[in-house]
Amino acid sequence: MTREERLLGAVIDAVDTLVDDFDLIDFLHTLCARCTELLDVSAVGVMLADPSGELQVIAASDEHTRLLELFAFQHSEGPCVESHRDGLVRLNIDLGSPVETAAFARFAELAREAGFAVTHALPMHLRDNVIGALNLFDTRKQDLTVADARVAQALASVATIAILQQRTIMYGNQERAQLRAALSSRIVIEQTKGILAERWHVDVDDAFDALRRYARSRQLGLTGLCRQIIAGEVDTDEFPRP
Repeated sequence: MTREERLLGAVIDAVDTLVDDFDLIDFLHTLCARCTELLDVSAVGVMLADPSGELQVIAASDEHTRLLELFAFQHSEGPCVESHRDGLVRLNIDLGSPVETAAFARFAELAREAGFAVTHALPMHLRDNVIGALNLFDTRKQDLTVADARVAQALASVATIAILQQRTIMYGNQERAQLRAALSSRIVIEQTKGILAERWHVDVDDAFDALRRYARSRQLGLTGLCRQIIAGEVDTDEFPRP
């Protein structure tokens, strides 16, 4: 597929949210995958604000990134937190530069330990309504081009519109209800990743990849499948092993 076709695919993913059984977590994990493909970055994380305005880790392309975003949330530190706070884009941050990372030195140190060299943060907003932030990481010391930055912001904006639209469709008090459901789904998914990783003796990223492949091949909702696995209602021996 050409880059334009993949970008169109990301837009179609957003259009597909306009259905009753929309799975926010699965959509955001797909967004992470689309970003790594289209922008040629190493990892992506998504954080959304809860009803009190605090950021919560919702999706990430791998476990290192999820833990980094979790640290950012717990310590209110990092470019993603700042981007959500003021609605400004932050690009090409050299994680090895004390000057560029002065406001989030510990976050930068952890990111370097995870193998990342550069990071970028983009607000997820519609006009003045900032609902979260998109964090990009790269293991290589290379800047995001102007064209790639536009694509990144376009993907963040498409995701924002999809989330806000779905909230409007599904709930009267859309923000509170959907985010509560998303946070609950995240807990269920994290539990299932741990169960499968231990059962198969693999790392959690490989376990999650196998879980998503199984769900997609059978057109199952990711969260619903995880609840069934936890309840012992699904034979995981049928899954494609990592």
